[in-house]
Order: sequence, then C-alpha cells, then structure tokens
Amino acid sequence: MKSFSTETYISTQELESIVGTSGICQQQDTEAFWQERVEKAVAPGTSIACTVYPHTQAELAAVIAWARQNRWAVLPCGSGSKLDWGGLVKGVNIAVSTARLNKLVEHAVGDLTVTAEAGMMFADLQQVLATAGQFLPIDPAYSQQATLGGIIATADSGSLRHRYRGVRDLLLGMTFVRSDGKIAVAGGRVVKNVAGYDLMKLFTGAYGTLGIISQVTFRVYPLPESSGTVILTGETNALAEATQILLSSALTPTAVDLLSPQLVEKLSLGKGSGLVVRFQSIAESVKQQSGRLLEVAEKLGLQGTNCGENDEHQLWERLPETVWDSSTNSAIICKIGIRPSEAVKAINELPVQDALIHAGSGLGVLRFEAATADTLLQVRRGYEAKGGFLTVLVAPADIKQELDVWGYTGSAIDVMRRIKQQFDPENILNCDRFLV
Repeated sequence: MKSFSTETYISTQELESIVGTSGICQQQDTEAFWQERVEKAVAPGTSIACTVYPHTQAELAAVIAWARQNRWAVLPCGSGSKLDWGGLVKGVNIAVSTARLNKLVEHAVGDLTVTAEAGMMFADLQQVLATAGQFLPIDPAYSQQATLGGIIATADSGSLRHRYRGVRDLLLGMTFVRSDGKIAVAGGRVVKNVAGYDLMKLFTGAYGTLGIISQVTFRVYPLPESSGTVILTGETNALAEATQILLSSALTPTAVDLLSPQLVEKLSLGKGSGLVVRFQSIAESVKQQSGRLLEVAEKLGLQGTNCGENDEHQLWERLPETVWDSSTNSAIICKIGIRPSEAVKAINELPVQDALIHAGSGLGVLRFEAATADTLLQVRRGYEAKGGFLTVLVAPADIKQELDVWGYTGSAIDVMRRIKQQFDPENILNCDRFLV
C-alpha cells in the first residue's frame, strides 16, 4: 500500500477538502483508548495515517469513493469498542469512523420502529426510546460505548436473544455505502417489508467487509412492566435437568444463561455452576414464573435465589462487564457455539476461567486471563467434537498470528468469497478481519 510521507500529507489534505479539518485526526493525536484499540485491530507493522470522521452520509460516500480511487485500504469503525474483534487487519491506510453520524432520524412510536444513523450510541438510543415506554431488545457487549452500526456488524445480541432472537431479526432496513462510494438502501421502515434483497441479514455479522452501514431501522418493543431474576447454583447433572425442564416448559423467560463455576464465584452467586434466568412481564406473571422455577430447583437439590430489583439491576450490569472485560493486555475473549444439550457439561469440563452460554441457543462467551495458542486450539477441538465452534475475538497479536481466529471449516467459504468479490472487488474494506 502507500508509504506515509509527502504523499500521505497531500492525501490528508484531499480528505480535509471532503470532511473539513475537524473531520481528520492524525493517529498520533488520538486518545489513548483509540490508539490502543487500533493497535489491537491491525497486524504488527501496519501504520494508519489518520482517522476520518464524516459528518453526513454524503461525506462518508465521498471518502470511500476517494479511498477506492486511490487504492487506500479502509478500517471501518464506530466508537471503537469492538474494533479489536476478529482477525488482524492488514495493509490498512486509514480508519473511517461513523461516530459523528449519530442522529435520530425517525421514531415511529405507534409503529414500534426507529430509524437512526449508524454512529448513534446504543445507550443514547435506549434513552430516547424509554421516554416513549419502548426499548430495543439487544444486550450488547460494552453497551455504553457500542454504536448501532458496530452491533450489526458484529451480530452482537447478548442474553436477550433468548426471547427476541438475533440482531438480524430486529433489523428492518439499512442504508450503506458500497466500496465504490455509492449509497445503497435495503429493506424499509415498516415491520411487514418485502421490498428488494434481504441485505440486512447479509451485513449482520459481516464485520464491515461488504460495505459501511450508515443508517438503520429497527423493530422495537414496549418496556416490560416488571422484571425478576432467579439464580440456580449447584451440581452439574441437577443443573442440566433444571435447564431442560425450563426450556421445555410453558415458562417465558427473556434470558437463560449458564455460568461456569469460576464466573459464579467471581460474581459471588454461590458454589458450582450457575443458571441465571430472567423473567420480564406484568408483575404477577414474573412472580408466578419465578416461583415455579424455584420449586423445580428445590426438588432437584439446587440452591435457588430470587433477586430483588436492585440486586437484579446490578447483576445484569456486572455479568457482561465481567465476561467482556478486555482491560488487561493478556485477556483473551472467544465466542463459542455448542449444542444446547451439551452446554452444561461443556461449561464445566473445558479449561476456561469465565464462561457464559445462552442455554436456548448454545451461543456464548469464554474469557481467559491468559492462554497460549495451543490451549485455545485444545478448547476449540473440544467444542468441535461436540458439534460446536470457537472464534477468537480478543487476544494479543502474537496469539492471533499463531492460529486461525475464526476456525471455520464449513462449506460456505466459497460462497462468502464470491459475495466479498461482488461487494468489494478491490478488497479495501477490513482486509483479513473476517473469514474472507
């Protein structure tokens, strides 16, 4: 790619003509948090000239068109909270952030839909929705920093996936900038929408490799009247039976999470493995459903606790903060998937420190304070033997260079490559971050 000298200076001036001087930030002038995220996201030896902050979709499109014309590779991002997830990006020249594309476009309260720019913070959108008694049922990592575009790009649903399904099921429409700088629209702003190709599902979890999301429309839901959480801890077989009884019952929890013994102890929830179940509905329903689950726990010899309102709020704040904590340089965070029937056994047998698995889907998070590439491969083989997978999201660069962070061996890789070729033939968007 380009050498960052006189040519870089001239190119930066050209970018300033598009976004203005306030829209360009030299890498050495960025905050420590941003520098750290970028360093963890790119391959060693990669130099980024600057971060570009378009203020409008038109500016974003012009920046990407300029990058393609000049064959400058782009690192798309929002706030940077998940910038270090996935593979190390190679040959990148500039970062392009949607952080200033952060406006609320439309909130159709009666239609239960909301449209916003992709750089809007998830937490800010929730505050807006809450004033109308509504919310977006996603529980992403780094919820105070995450942007809407970043949540879609990483398909980051969280615990609420059990009741409300994944990000792609909540996404009704989007606008994105193609790798050639053209603005494209998919879907719409209504719930029953059948217009055009369903590109929303294609872009969800594509890690910014197909285009840069600039505007999104979500389906939203009324805020529940009441919320309650039951925590079960104890012996593995009893916990597995309780989980199976719950999932096959008529109870309607919004979240069902299995916790490893290490995580249970770290959160001071008891001893042994844990099952954390959240009910959200009218107050009487929450009370009755919580009571029924506690009865099951008692019959199976499990320790059952019914969280009070304040304790519950603190628990659902601490749980994601603990498993997604990447503040230490040695921290390794992996996304896993496994058959739900194998989840309880796996969470106890495999050598991990902190583990959370969504019992209904079998998707989850493993967190190590430190580990070698050989350890990660051993754990991956353990999950694959049970019909699952392991993807390394966050890890030191030397670890990521020693293994394939995605570990995908399925048959869809050729299809993915053809799609990438169609959307980004010059390969300027997030090269090597995703599978293709």
